[in-house]
Amino acid sequence: MCKNPAMRRHRIAVVALNHFAPLDFGIPGQVFWAAETPGGEKLYEVVTCSEGRRPVRCSAGYSVQPDHDLDVLDTADTVLVPGIHAGRVLKDGTLSAGLRAALRGRPRVMSICTGAFVLAAAGLLDGRPATTHWREAPRFAELFPQVKLDPDVLFVDDGDVLTSAGVAAGMDLCLHVIRRDHGSEVANRTARRCVMPPWREGGQAQYVERPLPHEPAGGLGATREWMLAHLDRPLDLNALAGHARMSVRTFTRRFREETGVSPARWLAAQRVQHARHLLETTDLGVEEVARRAGFGTAVSLRQHLHAAVGVAPLAYRHTFRRV
Repeated sequence: MCKNPAMRRHRIAVVALNHFAPLDFGIPGQVFWAAETPGGEKLYEVVTCSEGRRPVRCSAGYSVQPDHDLDVLDTADTVLVPGIHAGRVLKDGTLSAGLRAALRGRPRVMSICTGAFVLAAAGLLDGRPATTHWREAPRFAELFPQVKLDPDVLFVDDGDVLTSAGVAAGMDLCLHVIRRDHGSEVANRTARRCVMPPWREGGQAQYVERPLPHEPAGGLGATREWMLAHLDRPLDLNALAGHARMSVRTFTRRFREETGVSPARWLAAQRVQHARHLLETTDLGVEEVARRAGFGTAVSLRQHLHAAVGVAPLAYRHTFRRV
């Protein structure tokens, strides 16, 4: 019970759907539970619900029995929808009429990961900015073109509707809400209690897998291989066209036909990829990484890496350094 009878806990209702993501489902109960006043009074109450209070099964092969049906949403200050790994809303973007109606008209609604599909299917994201897990972003954009999807950020706060990317980004969003509700001191104390950073730099771009596109053999393949082997050199169009034994104009046209981008853009992408590899796998200084990747200076590397993944070289290394 709350020690101060005058203090009412903010009630968060977590909506459990079949095929729910287990960690997403557990995040609000852990992070919001850890938010306290300096005197140890809990600031949030987290309750769970499902349609008809029916048991729901998760992707890890077990079921949970929520304490409430959807009527509890009428008493909630915030409604939160965790991610799901299957179900019709991911296939065709539709919900049951009961769930759709239950989600609408709430004071504040949040989602973690693919829970954004549920909010979008309920019509809560129409014309609004939102995000979801980067792997599901193409499908989301196809099903809900009316939503202003930003797949590069960790979360989006649009006032009364908030969405986040996958798993850990859900924790980021919960901390953000605590910070918004009660200030940085409470949020930082909660982060320490949960043994997590109070804030993460960058967005989803730094976590996206970007394998090199498959390109047909022949053509300018040999020149591209040569470019990859000499990333540390100043490779201008004259040098590249000379290696391919073509005029600059013909080389540029053929290169774009085969790769879909200009030589300069392709080369910059490979240099960023190589710099990421060096930052992850070596102890080389940033200046040396910049030199080996062909950027010349740490300033140039920093600009290109930030444009590509949203973080500086040292922050990227701190996150992804392979031991």
